Amino acid sequence: MAANWFSAPAPVTRRVRAYFAPVNRTAQTPVVFDPAEQSGFALDSPPAPWLNLGWIQAFSRKPVSKTAAVLTGVPAGTMEQVRETLEAQVSLEFLSWTKLTMALATNSQHMNLLARASSAGTAADGGTAATAVNVQGGSTASMVLLAAADAAKFTAGSMIAVDEDYTGQTGYVGAPIAGAYLRLALTDVDYIRCVTFNVALVSQVSVSGLTLAEPLPGGAPAAGNKVQAVTGFVDREGGSFYQEWSALFVMQGSQGERIFYYYPRLQSMSGAEEEAVPLDANHKSGHARVLLKGQFLALPVIDPLDGERVVCYRSFLPAAKALI
Repeated sequence: MAANWFSAPAPVTRRVRAYFAPVNRTAQTPVVFDPAEQSGFALDSPPAPWLNLGWIQAFSRKPVSKTAAVLTGVPAGTMEQVRETLEAQVSLEFLSWTKLTMALATNSQHMNLLARASSAGTAADGGTAATAVNVQGGSTASMVLLAAADAAKFTAGSMIAVDEDYTGQTGYVGAPIAGAYLRLALTDVDYIRCVTFNVALVSQVSVSGLTLAEPLPGGAPAAGNKVQAVTGFVDREGGSFYQEWSALFVMQGSQGERIFYYYPRLQSMSGAEEEAVPLDANHKSGHARVLLKGQFLALPVIDPLDGERVVCYRSFLPAAKALI
């Protein structure tokens, strides 16, 4: 009996899934995606530390590297080509507004609106925050342990930020995901919690602490971390900080094949931009879906395999029994 092999047609896909992971900004070390080991992961459960951003649309990648001809002879003829510049760009639209998608769609700090102190003055990015409370030892990424009196200050359905106090340091701040770069020391003890990505939704409150709807992106709180309530998010047009992340885009084919686009380092390259998409073809209802637009510049890394500088890896996982 002949084996059931088949010639694979061009992949047919519906949408693209996006996953981002934090680059170690101090060491300029990206998160590695190994397609030989990790390509079979469940799309709803990416391997750590990749964060699932769900489906995206209008995904476009554009190589903008420049090449030049090396000429020789009389009259001159092309002997070979060389690469003058190495550059690539990625653009897309996020289908949801979250802390992370808002941050990725801007090229500046993205901040948490910390719950206000009762006597706080007005400020465009939130003003003076209510006093933070101490995290107890034994906390996990999904369970933040607090003293009973502190736990009573929070409610199910509220948002929280978990990180350390700011103590005057400069450079990248926020662990393990850098949220800002400071050239000069500040005096705001809550600044790191203002820019941290270690945020989550509270699903349940008990006398022992807060149960979270999803794990904290930064993992279990470190010793000395504190918690503050968050009421929303804000970012600014301008500033000198650029968001930088490792990115993985996955296309799932109808036969089970997968195409992976892995960018070790993507930096946002434009300010915050949105697009209003009408919900009806005739635009009569006046309703529109507001989508965040992301535009990114791919930065090079050195491939340890052979020392070449690269900006993207494209991998293909064929369908089962497809001829290759």
